[in-house]
Amino acid sequence: MEKTWNNKAWFMVLPVLVLVAFSAVIPLMTVVNYSVQDTFGNNEFFWAGTDWFIQVLHSSRFWDALQRNLLFSVIILSIEIPLGILIALNMPKKGLGVPVCLILMSLPLLIPWNVVGTIWQVFGRVDIGLLGYTLAALGIPYNYVNNVFDAWVTLIVMDVWHWTSLVVLLCYAGLVSIPDAYYQAAKIDGASRWSVFRYIQLPKMKRVLLIAFLLRFMDSFMIYTEPFVITGGGPGNSTTFLSIDLVKTAIGQFDLGPAAALSLIYFLIILLLSWIFYTVMTTSDAQN
Repeated sequence: MEKTWNNKAWFMVLPVLVLVAFSAVIPLMTVVNYSVQDTFGNNEFFWAGTDWFIQVLHSSRFWDALQRNLLFSVIILSIEIPLGILIALNMPKKGLGVPVCLILMSLPLLIPWNVVGTIWQVFGRVDIGLLGYTLAALGIPYNYVNNVFDAWVTLIVMDVWHWTSLVVLLCYAGLVSIPDAYYQAAKIDGASRWSVFRYIQLPKMKRVLLIAFLLRFMDSFMIYTEPFVITGGGPGNSTTFLSIDLVKTAIGQFDLGPAAALSLIYFLIILLLSWIFYTVMTTSDAQN
């Protein structure tokens, strides 16, 4: 018996395909066009080939910004993933505390990125900010505008405050999906709390942890609004990530060719690293 194919379903997907074409594919093709050409205005373009890509890859400015991005992502993931798991494990599974905790965890995620940057910019100011003023009153030197270490600490704490909730909610969803029979069997066997976490809870959270890991890596690697609002890429270039460097090149210097090449390299780096993380984690999960 031959299977009947209903191609009418494609009409349901067509609006999404058109939207993606206009919002992603066409701008991407425009960036590709600028990355291989040069212009002096008046809508006149000259073929440049791979010159812009070579210029970007031979620039110390690009490699310095890339190192800052990688360092920031490593720090963020090493803090937010374990902290999110710890908080999710200690959240109530039943009762009135569940909706209260879920609402509290969701609140930071509802705040727009530029508002988060503005909040922490004011919060950390030495003259009027609660954090900056309190640390100054305690005799602790703190100034995220002039001190590189303070600027990094401010950005890291800000990101942990803003995005750990996402990891918590994902881990909590994995935990509540575990049947009670697993815990009852572990209790009968006299399993310790660490054994329950190692052999029951952690394996059930692997899928959501993969999602959390990928989402937080991509978001932290593409971070722009918060450091731009708080530090503007300073002091000096200490918090100038690839996203900020890209905007400075495209808008500040109006170098469209190098900016387009940098954006494509940036995109490929994110795509490659995300694929590597996904492959490694799914392969490890399959082996276990």
